[in-house]
Amino acid sequence: MIGILIFPDFQLLDAAGPISVFEVAARCAGKPLALRVLAMNAGPVRSSSGVEMMARDFKSANAITTLVIAGGAGVADAARCEVTRAFVQRLARRGVRVASVCSGAYVLAEAGLLDGRRATTHWGRTRDFVARYPKVKFEPDQIFTRDGNVWTSAGITAGIDLALAMVTEDHGEEIAQAAARQLVLYHRRSGGQSQFSSLLELKAPNGRFGALLSWARENLDAPLTVEELADRAGMSARHFARAFAAETGTTPSKAIERLRIEVARERVQSSREAIELVAEATGFRDPERMRRAFIRAFGQPPQALRRAARAG
Repeated sequence: MIGILIFPDFQLLDAAGPISVFEVAARCAGKPLALRVLAMNAGPVRSSSGVEMMARDFKSANAITTLVIAGGAGVADAARCEVTRAFVQRLARRGVRVASVCSGAYVLAEAGLLDGRRATTHWGRTRDFVARYPKVKFEPDQIFTRDGNVWTSAGITAGIDLALAMVTEDHGEEIAQAAARQLVLYHRRSGGQSQFSSLLELKAPNGRFGALLSWARENLDAPLTVEELADRAGMSARHFARAFAAETGTTPSKAIERLRIEVARERVQSSREAIELVAEATGFRDPERMRRAFIRAFGQPPQALRRAARAG
């Protein structure tokens, strides 16, 4: 049985997205939906949008084998709640598969379930999350992560991707694909893809390394090695790499790749320029290297994005 944990001021789509995936998947598999919405207190729970969802209390979780924790504006209070933390810890000790959507990762982190594990959350919370939970192996680029029996996902709609991955594990790829088609999803994103919003964040960088990233974006055809960036920032390579990661939540090499992907995407979609020339101009050099980067970021190769742009 699947449990969806909510709390006052939860994000409605964090809960409703996975619920819809599990509902459709159960129908595709020809099985009854075994799902309960849970909260500390039974009854209607108001979301941040004002829409309420009915929940049962934690006592009704004995049959739960998967727990998905929603995020939202009220997550700080939920993460500080001893009763909620104890409930999540108890289920984890029992071997329940636990997961979070968006900022629901704060509940898992406060419960100590992410220490030493790979995890992610919404890109906008990267700096705060990294500062609060240094023991977590944080991966800001991921749509979702899985480390053992603990899953985490990025912002809001990424909970749908996480739920579909769970469906694949539970029912197989065929049922997951059928559910994705029923939900009219263009494609099902894998956990290794980058959060698209993190690319947008770097388009207009600010903070300590803002000027450096702005310069790098205008010089993507250069090698832009860590050593070169460090030299331009007036730091040693080691100190620069550490300071950069602390400031931005990612490594210099990953940040540069994001910039290259974003600029390359713009050129691929807005021009008829040869893919080979785009790869050269944006520093990928090799078109195959650019293709792999596009698939990680967008789930599609450059030519597919070009065709979609023209069709639109």
